[in-house]
Amino acid sequence: MKILVIGAGNMGLTYAEGMSKSKLLKKRNIMVLDTSEEKLEELRENPQFDAFDDLKNCAPQADIIFIAVKPYHAEGVFKKLNPLVKPGQIIISIMAGVTIDTIQHLTGLTKIVRAMPNLPASIGRGLTSFVASNEVTRIELLTIESLLDTTGKSIQVSNENFIDASTGISGSGPAYVFYFMQSMMEAALKMGFTPNVSKVLVAQTFTGAIELFNQNELSPNSWMDKVASKGGTTRAALDSMENNNVGELIKEAAFAAFERAVELGKEKVHV
Repeated sequence: MKILVIGAGNMGLTYAEGMSKSKLLKKRNIMVLDTSEEKLEELRENPQFDAFDDLKNCAPQADIIFIAVKPYHAEGVFKKLNPLVKPGQIIISIMAGVTIDTIQHLTGLTKIVRAMPNLPASIGRGLTSFVASNEVTRIELLTIESLLDTTGKSIQVSNENFIDASTGISGSGPAYVFYFMQSMMEAALKMGFTPNVSKVLVAQTFTGAIELFNQNELSPNSWMDKVASKGGTTRAALDSMENNNVGELIKEAAFAAFERAVELGKEKVHV
């Protein structure tokens, strides 16, 4: 099995490096295409990959074509791919908002997987949601899941709406966490802690809370009740958040990302 990764940006390289460790692939069975000469030089020095700058030299050889370019490049990439692909090839796209129907129409292929990863994939702790067209077989789905799992965990969803929705939760979600962390660090600095101590206080607090959540069946609300006592410090903080409508604002932010994912598909690719 040979895999072609189109786009050697952060996420494309993350998946290329992750998949290179898969037992399903032999050495140098991953081809990576990019248009940047600087990036190509870097790729050529990596013994795990074969680097390319022209689709004609690599697309026909691939069993799976992994597309990791920005949505506004989609139409151009697909039109170049169309005369080069052959029936049976599988496309995995991580482009936000670009639908399976659009990819099928522009490439002429039927076996399409849409996936939505997130940034922690770069350290093997990512979450990728994915959905496949009906033409992808169960055995092929198992292979795809195994490849996606090389960067963390993957979950198969039932339809494309959940891919756009997962963009608003897991795809963009790490930024929400960093936003919250930044605010807490700024509060710590204002209280007199040094930058280094502020970082440790906040990072370990998040790490510990996540581990507690993952190792137990309790809901976040139940954990908040365990931490907060009536009239205490935690309750004062939680009451402040409630009074300032923080919970609703977070929900609105997640829906804004979801709605933007839908808009991207309509704006950037025209069938």
